[in-house]
Amino acid sequence: MALRRRPSLVLLLLLVRGCLIGAVNLKSSNRTPVVQEFESVELSCIITDSQTNDPRIEWKKIQDEQTTYVFFDNKIQGDLTDRAELLGKTSLKIWNVTRTDSALYRCEVVARNDRKEIDEIVIELTVQVKPVAPVCRVPRAVPVGKAATLSCQEGEGFPRPHYSWYRNDVPLPTDSRANPRFRNSSFVLNPETGTLVFSAVHKEDSGQYYCIASNDAGSARCEEQDMEVYDLNIGGIIGGVLVVLTVLALITGGICCAYRRGYFISHDRSGESYKNPGKTDGVNYIRTDEEGDFRHKSSFVI
Repeated sequence: MALRRRPSLVLLLLLVRGCLIGAVNLKSSNRTPVVQEFESVELSCIITDSQTNDPRIEWKKIQDEQTTYVFFDNKIQGDLTDRAELLGKTSLKIWNVTRTDSALYRCEVVARNDRKEIDEIVIELTVQVKPVAPVCRVPRAVPVGKAATLSCQEGEGFPRPHYSWYRNDVPLPTDSRANPRFRNSSFVLNPETGTLVFSAVHKEDSGQYYCIASNDAGSARCEEQDMEVYDLNIGGIIGGVLVVLTVLALITGGICCAYRRGYFISHDRSGESYKNPGKTDGVNYIRTDEEGDFRHKSSFVI
């Protein structure tokens, strides 16, 4: 009985093996590679099972909802023409990667002689970019008790950098109230936006400030800038206002005096002063007929 069952068991094993082989299958040693800009990276795509000796290999790049060929018709395509090559049969190596290479890459294999002819895997490549020197804005002078805002911005780094502020080479906490060392200050730092906001500056807030932008690829800082916190001279301000008011009063008095003395009265060509005749209140001057006739007759006298 045992001998009769062995051929059936062997046949079953052969059938199972026939179902397992003849189907192309792919795997990757790293589906989410991360690399810094200007370095090289390998996009791993490995055929584990296939009956086809010369399968068709294609690589496609998926970025911003657009799909373009990277490897097609046995050659590198597009902007990777001089920066990539195929390793072994299927893996793709890229040299001198740039930030524009961050995308999804799809490895597709077509094996015509296999029962399962097509398989594919998707690899997500992330290219990290080191920040450049951020742009920092620091007010030069702020009166005691007034609000002040310091800003720090950087637009090249990827992932987006975090920001930290320093005063006289000492790192500042995100909230001055959380650190007894800064109990005489009143500021809040937002590491995501790079803004450092003082609700009311104190004399101790004077100093040299700079900002550092950093991410996984590196960091960069701006140049130091001075911020001076000065006291308001209330007595001097009041004195200045009084001086201005005194000068205005003197000018107004001088103009009135000059007007009274006739310095603003116009002169006719003969050098005599001329004023428009004033009208006495309640009196109207009317030319009579006799005055008109006298002037008419006198015009004929030679």
